Amino acid sequence: MTRPWPRELRPYVHSYDGYRVAAATSYRVRLVPSGRAVVVINLGEPFAQVFRLREAGPAVRVVGSLVAGLEDGPRVCDHPGGQEAIRLELTPLGAYRLFAVPMRELTNSVFELRDVLGPGADELVERMSATPDWTQRFDLLDAALLTRLDRGPDPSPEVAHAWRLLARSAGTIPVARIAAEVGWSHGHLVRRFTHQVGLTPKATARVLRFHRSVELLSREGTDLRQLAATCGFYDQAHLNREFRALADITPAGLAAARRVEGAHEL
Repeated sequence: MTRPWPRELRPYVHSYDGYRVAAATSYRVRLVPSGRAVVVINLGEPFAQVFRLREAGPAVRVVGSLVAGLEDGPRVCDHPGGQEAIRLELTPLGAYRLFAVPMRELTNSVFELRDVLGPGADELVERMSATPDWTQRFDLLDAALLTRLDRGPDPSPEVAHAWRLLARSAGTIPVARIAAEVGWSHGHLVRRFTHQVGLTPKATARVLRFHRSVELLSREGTDLRQLAATCGFYDQAHLNREFRALADITPAGLAAARRVEGAHEL
């Protein structure tokens, strides 16, 4: 379930969808970097665990709704089944304004929703859970987002312009050119951009190139050599290395995986 969101949210929200998975069968999905922050409002069973692939340490136990910052590597989510949730994808600067925290603090991390939005998040989730009507749920969500938007910090114009340049070019514009366009030194751009976006401009460009290749890969008959050239990779070998580094899977393997609510089944 989805619907158009208010005009005031359109620069900050990339998508939101409500969904219900009736089957009580457990499942595992792989999340790959997209250049967006993610919010999952759990209205039913929460994830059993969330963890980064190839990363030492215990898995994150998320007992409710969650916030995930920008990622530069793959993440796995286990769910016991019977999920009911609303999933939002936010632009990095939308997340900066709505969360009102330095985005670098959320990078490659998952947090409980209340730990980012405060105790009011629990009340919001309870009210949304209490009504089965998706229209009313979206009304509650829109009101909460608009309230936070009014109170949140404004991204700096220079960082906003740098993000637009990267997003529009799908990560193919050189960082030196971005710094020249915004009138900042390379070091100052990196510091301010990382604070408000979460990744450095170079890492963001890498993620955006990868994300574009994932989207194009979903088309039937995609030629990997042409895909590599289109998305700004040196060659097909470079494309393969980036898929291994950012998703821990080959392009063919990811293309074959079934997509489930912004993720890929394992």
